[in-house]
Amino acid sequence: MSGPLRVAVVGHVEVVEFAVVPHVPAPGEIVHAREVFTCAAGGGGVAATQLTKLAETATFFTALGDDRPGRAAAVELSAHGTIVHTAWRETTTRRAITHLSDDNERTITVMGERLVPHGDDDLPWDELADCDAVYFTGGDVAALHHARRARWLVATPRALDTLREGRVKIDALVGSAVDPGEAVPAGVLDPEPRYVVRTRGAEGGEWTASEGRTGRWTASMLPGEPIDAYGCGDAFAAGLTFGLAEAGDIDHALEMAARCGAHALCGRGPYEGQLTLRSAA
Repeated sequence: MSGPLRVAVVGHVEVVEFAVVPHVPAPGEIVHAREVFTCAAGGGGVAATQLTKLAETATFFTALGDDRPGRAAAVELSAHGTIVHTAWRETTTRRAITHLSDDNERTITVMGERLVPHGDDDLPWDELADCDAVYFTGGDVAALHHARRARWLVATPRALDTLREGRVKIDALVGSAVDPGEAVPAGVLDPEPRYVVRTRGAEGGEWTASEGRTGRWTASMLPGEPIDAYGCGDAFAAGLTFGLAEAGDIDHALEMAARCGAHALCGRGPYEGQLTLRSAA
């Protein structure tokens, strides 16, 4: 590809309060956090920020509650360099509490309605037609159809109901092979995705193509000590989206995705460890 890549995310945000703890509390137990911080995150926000760091800029179509946390989230995400287009809702912004434990895992509790953009929101949807790739984490069917105008469309199984109703060709459906919430039985989507990508953490993962080809990849070498897994899957999906836009090749895209996931694991919270354009070169 010549010239800068144009990439975007259509999806959701959560304002997340993180607590760094020795372990997730057992029923009835009290644990003491040694560090607490809050930031705008969630699958859409994390992926948009990762794409911004890879492509130098990315566009994010989202929805937020018209409240103080929502307004602050839009400012925070914009500060990463992302161009944020927000549909404001007369409700509260979704929040979450995440325990980051010493086993490098994250345990999440979400509170409130998942807010996603709609195709009839007053947002510059026509920009997506000029995008090399879009990652879809949430939205209504009309928003999905706008996203499909991009050259490559990547999506998460978390948006399965919309994907099933929208009946558009997904170029890559990416999710965890070990998370029941991201399982997609064969034949659920029509048309069938071009690629279905299933991650297995440190074991890498596997992919299947609609014409019958299959493949695997190995996890990327960690650039440092593992810290916490929050945002690893979202960073992986963003790397896959960027890699497809960059080369149009599934193996190249998976290599980039694996590097993004590994870097995310070695930073605290969603953004500290994310792979940047400079370190990706």
